[in-house]
Amino acid sequence: MPRRKDISSILIIGAGPIIIGQACEFDYSGAQACKALKEEGFRVILVNSNPATIMTDPLLADATYIEPIHWESVEKIIEKEKPDAILPTMGGQTALNTALTLDKKGILEKHNVVLIGANREAIDKAEDRQLFDETMQAINLETPASGIAHCMEDALKVQKEIGFPCIIRPSFTMGGTGGGIAYNISEFKNICEKGLELSPTNELLIDESLIGWKEYEMEVVRDCEDNCIIICSIENLDPMGIHTGDSITIAPAQTLTDKEFQIMRDASFKILREIGVDTGGSNVQFAVNPENGKMVVIEMNPRVSRSSALASKATGFPIAKVAALLSVGFTLDELKNDITGGLTPASFEPSIDYIVTKIPKFAFEKFPQASPKLTTQMKSVGEVMSIGSNFQESLQKALCSMEEGLNGLNSVRDNASIIPEEILTNELTIPGPKRLFYVADAIRQEWSLEKIYSLTKIDYWFLDQIKELLELEKELSEKNITNIDEEYLTKLKKKGFSDNRIGNLTNSSEDDIRSLRISKNITPVYRRVDTCAAEFATSTCYMYSTYDDDCESNPSNKKKILVLGSGPNRIGQGIEFDYCCVHASLAVQEEGYESIMVNCNPETVSTDYDVSNRLYFEPITTEKILDIIDIEKPDGVVIQFGGQTPLKLADVLSEKGVNILGTDVDAIDRSEDRERFQELVNKLNLKQPSNSTAKNADEAMEKAEKIGFPIVVRPSYVLGGRAMQLVNNLEELERYLNEAVEVSNSKPILLDSYLTDAIEVDVDVVSDGNEIQIGGILQHIEQAGIHSGDSACSLPPYSLSNEIQSVMTEQALNIANELNIVGLMNIQFAVKNNEVYIIEVNPRASRTVPFISKAIGNSLAKVASKAMIGKSLSEQNFSSKLPNGLFFVKEAVMPFDKFPHVDPILGPEMKSTGEVMGIGPNFGEAYAKAQKGANKILRKSGKVFISVKKSDKKYLDEFVPAIIESGLEIVATSGTAKYIKDLGYEVTKINKVMEGRPHVVDSLLNNEIDLVINTTEGSQSILDSASIRQSALRNKIFCTTTMFGAFAIIEALKGSEENWTYTTLQELNK
Repeated sequence: MPRRKDISSILIIGAGPIIIGQACEFDYSGAQACKALKEEGFRVILVNSNPATIMTDPLLADATYIEPIHWESVEKIIEKEKPDAILPTMGGQTALNTALTLDKKGILEKHNVVLIGANREAIDKAEDRQLFDETMQAINLETPASGIAHCMEDALKVQKEIGFPCIIRPSFTMGGTGGGIAYNISEFKNICEKGLELSPTNELLIDESLIGWKEYEMEVVRDCEDNCIIICSIENLDPMGIHTGDSITIAPAQTLTDKEFQIMRDASFKILREIGVDTGGSNVQFAVNPENGKMVVIEMNPRVSRSSALASKATGFPIAKVAALLSVGFTLDELKNDITGGLTPASFEPSIDYIVTKIPKFAFEKFPQASPKLTTQMKSVGEVMSIGSNFQESLQKALCSMEEGLNGLNSVRDNASIIPEEILTNELTIPGPKRLFYVADAIRQEWSLEKIYSLTKIDYWFLDQIKELLELEKELSEKNITNIDEEYLTKLKKKGFSDNRIGNLTNSSEDDIRSLRISKNITPVYRRVDTCAAEFATSTCYMYSTYDDDCESNPSNKKKILVLGSGPNRIGQGIEFDYCCVHASLAVQEEGYESIMVNCNPETVSTDYDVSNRLYFEPITTEKILDIIDIEKPDGVVIQFGGQTPLKLADVLSEKGVNILGTDVDAIDRSEDRERFQELVNKLNLKQPSNSTAKNADEAMEKAEKIGFPIVVRPSYVLGGRAMQLVNNLEELERYLNEAVEVSNSKPILLDSYLTDAIEVDVDVVSDGNEIQIGGILQHIEQAGIHSGDSACSLPPYSLSNEIQSVMTEQALNIANELNIVGLMNIQFAVKNNEVYIIEVNPRASRTVPFISKAIGNSLAKVASKAMIGKSLSEQNFSSKLPNGLFFVKEAVMPFDKFPHVDPILGPEMKSTGEVMGIGPNFGEAYAKAQKGANKILRKSGKVFISVKKSDKKYLDEFVPAIIESGLEIVATSGTAKYIKDLGYEVTKINKVMEGRPHVVDSLLNNEIDLVINTTEGSQSILDSASIRQSALRNKIFCTTTMFGAFAIIEALKGSEENWTYTTLQELNK
């Protein structure tokens, strides 16, 4: 059936900011959908609030709106653009829920817009827990014993029937948000309360517990002619009880018999038919009882999902692209498989002759108050994927990709001491992010596999595989480098042992093992991911390394550039860096080079098969990169776009004579090494806050007293402000030194004077080595001391004088000149009392690059990449001029709702997972839109609670009359209330939590407060007031913890949402 002729324009709804449970896999699927539909001649309109994505690049859609994904905003865009159809299956749960709301409110009917990809009935049947259960019963498929609740009373009735433990899952949420496992009535009530609050339909499904059952997923695609194919099966190494996004997963499934696979395959097709998904990809989850083989259906997603991205990268089959084309009427047999160059149709089920392993990445170190235990609510912030010829190779490659200093199945034991039985039993029974390593240590401590299985319910097949690796490790540790022969070393490499791991176990260096390996001619071969197990030739160069006979790499003799990706998403290094890597790859292709991408993140656009000429899905480690360089012999390597991941390899690549493009490696050291940076500051007559470096605790205490408190402390060489803290006195510093970091000669800590009440500014610079230009000057809205990744910021600056901007511009140009920057550089300044201080310099791409690029209509990463291969800025006609009369505001999006026991206060350590952008004719509208995009609701009337620290009281003179004029009444705690009263304004005094009931938290819980302004300092005060911020978050009450943020709210309250303007990026940058 050819494409529909009744549709000419399609609105695609994106997924919004990166959050836990909904990450950049939707950038990948959305980007594929935009490209595919545009190529077919449709006018593609996109709405997405996330500026950090490739998807929101103006080149991808015909009309790109970076606007809040709320039905009111989308309705305005529908009114303006008049699309024929909406495709809601590419933007995760956010897009589905928004489309459903538009439908339920009659907006689609009013504007004559149809839903494609999934209809409302199919979405309801899959997402509404009760309807889904009834649908499964109609086709004789079992689901867990369960009940539906719309209030606490219902929930308690269901629980009585089901018993404990039970699993609570809210309807229409993503990543298991609001769900959990309850073992007692108190836990049950807590989870239900949160779940009812977070479900848009106030609906919970309460299931019997299937903890310990095996979990499988099927990725399925179906077209309107009822052609169904399985893309791949996925098996969770972890049993039921852990969200699949937090589980280690393997594709294809390893422990299913062929008969069991066929039963699951048939069930998947029945489910898609009955639910009514007839144009696109879906994901079906099953649980199997290992005791008797009983199979039940857990859930299905009627859209592309996190698992779709994994399945696409695992097989090479472009699920999102195919799903987008099926949604406009094509059938699977009409579509060609790109990977085989059209030799096979898309209706051929992929078959793979390798093993794929995905391991999730967590950020519990950022949230010490949060429980680091894994349940049915997703908590991981990213993931890695690896490909190997066997499970052991695939697993070890994935572990090396994690960016956690792992080189294999590292032990968690300290200095080879035995882990006490009680601790080991606890870690195996109650899963945490390191359970796999505790399993390995249990085997090292000679626990039987039966005992480990009884505690973990991890299948014996996986336990046997891990045990074999550990037996090899033990054998290897008794050898030295001189008695490892060619056959034995080849065996180790085939099992996935890294050179670094072999070196560790034989007390030799990674370099020694590499030399030994090469001397014995043991080098990897590269196999292609081709969807057909090498049955047909493939035209795409999507490869992985293994140790075998035939190499399929076939490198060309063309000029080529290698781009190193950014590895797994994590807090501090997110999708912004993937954006830069993609633009680097596209830029070098435009200049006639072949581009080669290396990355290990399955969620991203950079690992899409058609972004670069050649793609290596490999860990970004010294060993793997040098192996690729040996075979490809690139003309240059780009390392400045992937964050810290590739930068860590700078020295070793330089030593090996690799041509690193752009800024010299020494400039990185000059900006990151404390003493060398000091020399640069002095040479250029720049001002810097007083600072010092300490190599032990006593020295730190002594130097801190000299600098004077408050002080920002942090370890050297970090990204994302890892273990960074603001300390106010010696006692707090001592606690930090004892609890947060170890200090030594090789790991000094840095002490910086904290500039109270300073404005922080980010300046991005692009240079070709001769001409240097400012990309953008971003004024932070929260004052200095809040990590730059967590602060909202404005482009252009909204309150900095032209004179100050000129001073910063001059200083930035001088620094770029001194460091001989070629490519990108980011500088952070602080402005206090009209003096400019330099905070830090990063001679690489920063997380602000995509945001600035969208605002100026010019990709800084692309411009910088071309500069790095010799094309000057003037040859590129580069201009960073902003559109007239517009403000662009970036707001950070926090994951606090996933960690209810964490204090949602901002500080020097980065905690945000993503960002949104607001665009408006004035700062207030842009800021208000950014808040709405971040799902922070600004109420326009009611009561504002104010409680500010002593040093912030001076700001109340201006703030109080302004907030009263905005129409809010003030309530405040005693000290702040007295200050406001003395100013002559009305205020109602309210008790602090320690002062007796009713207190401020009671008022928040009773929804009597509509806005919270709460600034505090000192660890005790922060602790005392944490419940205020937590209650505000839980009750969705807007809360700011800085005075500069409070003033921005005043600006946002001035405008009215009805008058917001909606303009495409294409219109802005004509």
